[in-house]
Amino acid sequence: MTNTKITCPSCNTQFEPTDALRDQMKKELNKEVEDWKAKQLKSFEQKEREFAALKEQQEKAFRQQLESQRAELSTQIAKEQEAKLNEKFEAQIKHLSQTNHDNEARLKEARDKELDFLKKMQDLKNKEQEMDIRMQQELLNARTELSLQVRKEEEEKSKIKEQEFQFRIKEVEQQLEQQRRLAEEMKRKAEQGSMQLQGEVQELLLESMLRQRFPFDLIEEVGKGVRGGDCVHVVRNQFGQECGKIVYESKRTNAFSNDWIEKVKADMRSRNADIAVIVTQALPKDVTSFGLKDGVWVCSYKEAGALALILREQILKVYQVMQNSDNKTDKMSLLYGYLTSNEFSEQWKAIREGFQSMKSSIQKERDAMEKLWKAREKQLEKILLSAAHIKGSVEGISGATNIDFDLIEGDDVLMIE
Repeated sequence: MTNTKITCPSCNTQFEPTDALRDQMKKELNKEVEDWKAKQLKSFEQKEREFAALKEQQEKAFRQQLESQRAELSTQIAKEQEAKLNEKFEAQIKHLSQTNHDNEARLKEARDKELDFLKKMQDLKNKEQEMDIRMQQELLNARTELSLQVRKEEEEKSKIKEQEFQFRIKEVEQQLEQQRRLAEEMKRKAEQGSMQLQGEVQELLLESMLRQRFPFDLIEEVGKGVRGGDCVHVVRNQFGQECGKIVYESKRTNAFSNDWIEKVKADMRSRNADIAVIVTQALPKDVTSFGLKDGVWVCSYKEAGALALILREQILKVYQVMQNSDNKTDKMSLLYGYLTSNEFSEQWKAIREGFQSMKSSIQKERDAMEKLWKAREKQLEKILLSAAHIKGSVEGISGATNIDFDLIEGDDVLMIE
């Protein structure tokens, strides 16, 4: 929209007209024009009356003066006085005519100003009309643009709704797929929960069986999420002294996992136990009923009671042997007891396993680095061979050359197998 600014004739301030301001300006300008017209008319009428009164007064005074002078003048100077009076009268008439002419000029100037003011008022009206036309035109253009924009927005909204509809279809399909997966997961968890329930039942039966067979021993239950097997059998002799510990891990699955061995060993070390036993439904391939596998006893639930009795007797005998060796000196006895204890054996096994794992890792890294070195030596051999070809070609073309093409300085020799 084109901004039409109005400049104040008094202070030269520019501002934009509004409808309220334009109406107010119209009213003020009309009032000022009317006041100015009335004032000018009153001034003109007053000046005309004053001029007529002055003229009449001057004429009357002049006639009186002339008559008085004529009466007083003598006959001798009548002609001279008459000539002088006529000249003076003409001068006065001329002065009055000039005054009248000046008044008429002022009146004309006032009328010209009034005409100029009326022209300015007409120009202002014309500008207001032009401004209204421009505003209407811009309003029409704005409505057209708004209509196009609304139409475009409606088209975009329809596209967005269509996309949302497609997205909604995809979401429904995704939800159906998720529901299907959820049903499968719930089914799998139900089956897994059933297997876990069976495993927990076997754990409870194992603990109950151990308590019934060995009522004077302590059977400790290990809570869920706590490291240390499923239960710990603390073996006691007839005097109630603690002789050793057996860690039991109960498994009831369809396949045996070798990872159980390492886990139950770690549980045995954490509990400072002497023997670890895995009671499982699925036995390893090399174990038929029960046996020792990698330092851990493995058996089925049927053989668990008999194996527990044998291991308990073994712990009691070892404890008795250790008690009989008390005649040794304290330090030697302690050292001997520690070196012959299952704790030392298990700790040393852990060190040996860690050493073997580290040695294997170092050997793998060494093999990888040697392989990398061999590959780099082959690459370097190709580079030296290409450099030798370039050197021979240049020397064959130009004869002896001062350019040093040797990549190896001094007596360095690259040994390439």
